Amino acid sequence: MTFLNHTKIAVIGGGSWATALIKILCEQNHVQIRWWLRNQKDIDHIRKFNHNPSYLSDVVLSPKKVKVFEKTTDAVKGADYIILAVPAAFIQESLQHLSAKHLQGKRIVSAIKGMVPGRNALVTDWAAEAFSIEMKDTCVIAGPCHAEEVALEKQSYLTIASTECPAAEGFAELMTCRYVTANALDDLYGVEYAAVMKNIVALACGITHGLGYGDNFQAVLVSNAMQEIGNLVTALDPRDRNLSSSAYLGDLLVTAYSQFSRNRLFGNMIGRGYSVKAAQLEMKMIAEGYYATRSIHELNKAHQVNLPITSAVYSILYEEQTPAAVMNELKKLLK
Repeated sequence: MTFLNHTKIAVIGGGSWATALIKILCEQNHVQIRWWLRNQKDIDHIRKFNHNPSYLSDVVLSPKKVKVFEKTTDAVKGADYIILAVPAAFIQESLQHLSAKHLQGKRIVSAIKGMVPGRNALVTDWAAEAFSIEMKDTCVIAGPCHAEEVALEKQSYLTIASTECPAAEGFAELMTCRYVTANALDDLYGVEYAAVMKNIVALACGITHGLGYGDNFQAVLVSNAMQEIGNLVTALDPRDRNLSSSAYLGDLLVTAYSQFSRNRLFGNMIGRGYSVKAAQLEMKMIAEGYYATRSIHELNKAHQVNLPITSAVYSILYEEQTPAAVMNELKKLLK
């Protein structure tokens, strides 16, 4: 099998979202995928049976298009694009064996809807600095799109955002198939910050649901959250943008309401009385909103944007305040 005359895409990460993205890319005849996973047992299983045993195990992957690697350095070799699809908390560890030379001339695509903990930085900003990449060569993948529905081939929509549309348009073509429509947008920062914030909102929705709040309250919570997201994004990257489009509002809605939302599930467990540690131990997947809450809280110290929903979630997760008491105060601030 030769990888010549194909678009070569390295995928870093072995979770459900990485698996779903690979499934989409396999729809393209001219794509070859170089997949790095951390778990050796999963690597061996995929090589033998052509599916990921740990996530979306019903998805069958083409052995002609997908090659699995144990080392990131091997996976990125010759790749045109590198998709980052590990939790933000693990991105530095996952790429520790790569240098700027390994990524030279490649385009970086972040499928991570979180911030690098401790640095309070967007993944694209961190990657650009760590590997001397120009921002025009970075993109982000936004929803609304859950991996589970991609696995079922439900009609889905993606937004590919970059600082310049040509970079986003090229990758959007690769992510478009019979059940996925991908559009390009030149609002890298707006889309990426909104994706981070919507996970915090989903946590808040889950907490209130766990406490017994109904749909009426949740509708008010989400509408207020959209304003909160808009205020923060404008403060961080002021420009004209349509926040009611699918990359912003659509992604928020699916994460806040869907049965597949891991952030909503995590919040629901907290609202039902789980401690943060107990909820994390019970969940198999990472809830990006947990780490994002602290990052946004720290980042906002320099901007002082009014973020009552984010502040409420932060006080519950990091200051060990009682969810019922915090949400009782928050509801007085919503309109």
